[in-house]
Amino acid sequence: MKASLLMLVAAFLTSMSSLGASAGGANWPQFRGPGGRGVATNANLPEHWSATENVAWKTEIPGHGWSSPIVWGDRIFLTTAVSSGETEPPKKGLYFGGERRDAPRPEHSWKVLCLDLASGKVRWEHVVHQGQPAGPIHLKNTYASETPVTDGERVYAYIGNVGIFCLDFEGRTVWSIPLEPHKTAHGWGTAGSPVCHRNRLYIVNDNDEQSYLLALDSATGKEVWRTQRDEKSNWSTPFVWENEKRTEIVTAGSGKVRAYDLDGKLLWWFKGMSSITIGTPYAADGALYISSGYVGDRARPIYAIRPGGSGDISLEPGQTNNTTIAWCQPSAGPYNPTTLVYGRELYALYDRGVLSAYNALTGLPIFEKERLPEGLHFTSSPWACNGRVFCLNEDGITFVLRAGEKFELLHTNKLAEDDMCLATPALAGDRLLIRTAVRLYCIRNKP
Repeated sequence: MKASLLMLVAAFLTSMSSLGASAGGANWPQFRGPGGRGVATNANLPEHWSATENVAWKTEIPGHGWSSPIVWGDRIFLTTAVSSGETEPPKKGLYFGGERRDAPRPEHSWKVLCLDLASGKVRWEHVVHQGQPAGPIHLKNTYASETPVTDGERVYAYIGNVGIFCLDFEGRTVWSIPLEPHKTAHGWGTAGSPVCHRNRLYIVNDNDEQSYLLALDSATGKEVWRTQRDEKSNWSTPFVWENEKRTEIVTAGSGKVRAYDLDGKLLWWFKGMSSITIGTPYAADGALYISSGYVGDRARPIYAIRPGGSGDISLEPGQTNNTTIAWCQPSAGPYNPTTLVYGRELYALYDRGVLSAYNALTGLPIFEKERLPEGLHFTSSPWACNGRVFCLNEDGITFVLRAGEKFELLHTNKLAEDDMCLATPALAGDRLLIRTAVRLYCIRNKP
């Protein structure tokens, strides 16, 4: 009798543990999660961790990739590129001179991996392409830097200068489309991720030869439309903005920010970005937020946009707002990280280890350029939950701050010495997923 009771209790605990892995809004279907916001609401998400503390599991990931993990139900998806030869390892820190135009390019295998959310075990891996890379990349880039996206039925992996690959949740190919390779500025490679909306997949391919916005039928891969773009290389992910007036596809670019309708027709545009654009547009509380902050430029703006724009909405010299642009901070934009709106504040995390906050409604400064101690070189975007803002640097150190109008650093969480972090984490239910150069961590509070 006693043994039977113990077995029943054990079975109950196992089932509850499995339920907890997938319950509570666990889906994180794209780069920066639902709406591209980087914000989660699960009250049980962890605030403290290390390379061993609150680590539910960690799994070594082969090859190289800075794509973020995505999650649907009990499945994690991510991409990687595995080289058949020796490649120069990435180097942490802020520096110029990362171009490697003449570096050897041995044959690579591009893979989509599916991991079990509860255990971290690899359920399957699928080689979507094998071959020599079409062009060089920056030392701190990879050949698998675009984050995949899922609609809950299929997972879509966009690999720049290679192709677009659609798999079902068991790893079987549904469709694939090869892409003609194009040169990118400085030989830096590609990085902008795809987005899904209803039954379409949207890809922005901004390069130095022939840029375009592409809409595909997500079930078949058939091209719905393609719009040519008068743009050079950018590394920003597009955003589908469902606002009070209409639905539009917003694309950030160094030449122009543009918005298109769902048929690919241009709705509005404006000039005034920095010469390199990486940050991803997103919306919060009815406004659209866009930034561009190349460190070598004087113009490093953050914009807040109202719905309903038409035609050229560019600011005149000296202006910081107009009918459509609610406000602009002309020199506040970060370079690599995307900004974060959480509560009433917009946070801007800069590569060089400082943080600023602005009123998200008015753009007025709350605090500016507060230094994160010993917090140099940030590439991944910040995230927020439970009244906290999290900033992860390339050394694997996360700075945890109290959200609000006062700069208040609470503590730091450090991973292992060999953990280099450029990928933006994912938040799935009560689990935090951090991809490093060598492994994927699942961080979870102990029961």
